Amino acid sequence: MGFHEIRFPASLSFGSLGGPERLTDVVTLANGFEERNTPWAQSRRRYDAGVSLRGLDDIEALIAFFEARRGQLFGFRWKDWTDYKSGRAKAEPDYRDQVIGVGDDVTVEFALFKTYRSGEQSYARQIRKPVEGSVRVGLSNNELQDGVHYEVDPTTGVVRFVEPPNVGVQVTAGYEFDVPVRFDTDRIQTSLASFQAGEVPNVPVVEIRI
Repeated sequence: MGFHEIRFPASLSFGSLGGPERLTDVVTLANGFEERNTPWAQSRRRYDAGVSLRGLDDIEALIAFFEARRGQLFGFRWKDWTDYKSGRAKAEPDYRDQVIGVGDDVTVEFALFKTYRSGEQSYARQIRKPVEGSVRVGLSNNELQDGVHYEVDPTTGVVRFVEPPNVGVQVTAGYEFDVPVRFDTDRIQTSLASFQAGEVPNVPVVEIRI
């Protein structure tokens, strides 16, 4: 699968519509009860990049980006302005934001995760496209130094330690991240007249599994 390690212009994604979706099969039984099941273990996000276009310069930038990705052919990074940090939306990432594993004296690689909680339920989302330079990592409430104690692969979201964390030690991390996506269309239709009249093109974008 082709993927370009480039972010869709953040100024164009700001204000876009979108968010997570699930696929749930609902069967209503004869007695009125329901059976619900899903083939998806992970949610998938969809966005509309056309909503945030504000001028002809934006359309030009969109078309250039679309052509360079060859439409749906190559994936790219997308900044979801409503969910792009490991912690609270208005706070800077902190190395204690997320628990990403527990040391065992053997494992040196840990994937980044973000856990969403509501009541007693939670959902762990693997983060595969962290923003380079934003990842902070700690062990047992002690922040470590990037390039000395660990390295982060910004293309996979994997943290690799120089030495394996000790048994029972919590591995924590904070970061900003992008969503791996592709255009969900091979066509962009624009019109100067319709754009000036307040209409914007529909530019669907969908998250991809990588």
